[in-house]
Amino acid sequence: MTEYDYVVVGAGSAGCVLAARLSEDAGVSVLLLEYGGSDRSVLIQMPSALSMPMNMKRYDWGYRSEPEPHLGGRRMHTPRGKVLGGSSSINGLVYIRGNPLDFDGWEEMGARGWAYRDVLPYFKRAETRDEGGDAWRGDAGPLHTKYGALKNPLYRAFIEAGRQAGYPVTEDVNGYQQEGFGRMDMTVHRGRRWSAANAYLRPARGRRNLSVESGVLVSRVVFEGGRAVGVAYRRRGREVVARAAREVVLAAGAINSPKLLKLSGVGPADELRSHGIAVVADRPGVGENLQDHLEFYFQYACTQPITLYSKMNPLAKALIGLRWLAMHDGLGATNHFESCGFIRSRAGVNYPDIQYHFLPLAVRYDGKGIASEHGFQAHVGPMRSRSRGWVRLRGADPAAAPSIVFNYMSDPQDWQEMRACVRLTREIFAQEAFAPFRGREIAPGADVASDAEIDEYISRNVESAYHPCGTCRMGSVDDPMAVVGPDTRVIGVEGLRVADSSIMPRVTTGNLNAPTIMIGEKAADHIRGVALLPPSNAPFHTARNWEAAQR
Repeated sequence: MTEYDYVVVGAGSAGCVLAARLSEDAGVSVLLLEYGGSDRSVLIQMPSALSMPMNMKRYDWGYRSEPEPHLGGRRMHTPRGKVLGGSSSINGLVYIRGNPLDFDGWEEMGARGWAYRDVLPYFKRAETRDEGGDAWRGDAGPLHTKYGALKNPLYRAFIEAGRQAGYPVTEDVNGYQQEGFGRMDMTVHRGRRWSAANAYLRPARGRRNLSVESGVLVSRVVFEGGRAVGVAYRRRGREVVARAAREVVLAAGAINSPKLLKLSGVGPADELRSHGIAVVADRPGVGENLQDHLEFYFQYACTQPITLYSKMNPLAKALIGLRWLAMHDGLGATNHFESCGFIRSRAGVNYPDIQYHFLPLAVRYDGKGIASEHGFQAHVGPMRSRSRGWVRLRGADPAAAPSIVFNYMSDPQDWQEMRACVRLTREIFAQEAFAPFRGREIAPGADVASDAEIDEYISRNVESAYHPCGTCRMGSVDDPMAVVGPDTRVIGVEGLRVADSSIMPRVTTGNLNAPTIMIGEKAADHIRGVALLPPSNAPFHTARNWEAAQR
């Protein structure tokens, strides 16, 4: 048995932040626990290899959903990082903060103190943008972000096609105006993946007051009289208890944080009793409110041999890898998502609810199913699905995977938004900017036009964007479905917090790595009991004509 001031469970996007920030105080001791192992692999550190680690048992928990009832019974891949850096070590390296109105919405849902004016200072504190800071962007934080070089003409063609279709061009989707088409930020620094492990944990590991244990499976939070006093975990076949003199902080992510709470007796009482788990606190919201983004790949053949298809043969890949190993530059140093777009699906939507990632290659996100010719694509999908799922225990065994049901496409509005994605994207690619490059429509295919045809295509081909969240929802302490209060404390017990993507009341408009790191930054100040950063008065854009027009 060992004792620390803080025990943090999960060395992912938020956990690395928490370990680094809490250990800045030399007078406290911090233990960080992670089930996965080292992130020192070229497959993790080289940005363009992004599709590989998310499909490797060594780095991925390997979760799959139960058969999804509204997607023909498909079991959806749910990769979660099992490695130092967590999912920031296996993700697509995209840096999107979300829309300001996402966070104002959080506050309206009971997360007081998490409005945009409150969280923007933490986004800034986390970041160093290559092009420098301003009222919205940071210039002195651990997390480096940059833009791609846009060398391939297809990137600019996508932005110009958006403009020709009547949408705005925005200078910075993470700044004043998210809505429109523009460059996409990536978490890359000096040619390497700039994960939370590289940004936060690696510089902090030299501190004498920070201990990091990897390769250990946490089985439960240990309670004494309603207070969390430590965690139990397996180390080399033996159970070890690490005591926390101050607090235990769960940062295990949207799947494993609710699983661990339930194994520890915090969750829906009937579910816990059904597995023989003693109830410490009856919190019916634990594991509920599961959300995600779905997307599909809108693909066209390219009439010019300028896409990444020519780099998909073994020799070309080897040359890219060798150059990256020698110089940390070239095509190995980008995630290839260098332009993007955010639009509204219809009039009456007050901020973007459709996101685009553009890629100068026709390929699935997991690297499988590459087209047999030059092509390009946009990943497109709705941002604020009304469907809600859940994470529930199969039993009391900590080593067993939980039962995951996203309940994708269970709300009729989701189908309406997916149809809009097909039709609006087809219109964008039909613009003059793509005339020199546009061949036939590979997917969905020109014959997919009616509502019924689109629905059938979506049901068979839509994929997760890998953005699960919401399963330990933050809200008012008197909300029976809230799991943590605005200070990230678990409601109904003492000495326990959750700080990761699971506490998001509602999924944000974009990728989740940036807001999850922000959660770690802000939660660290709540935990330390220091004054929160002063709110920002930076303005943000809302379309003036949103009530009457789609663009």
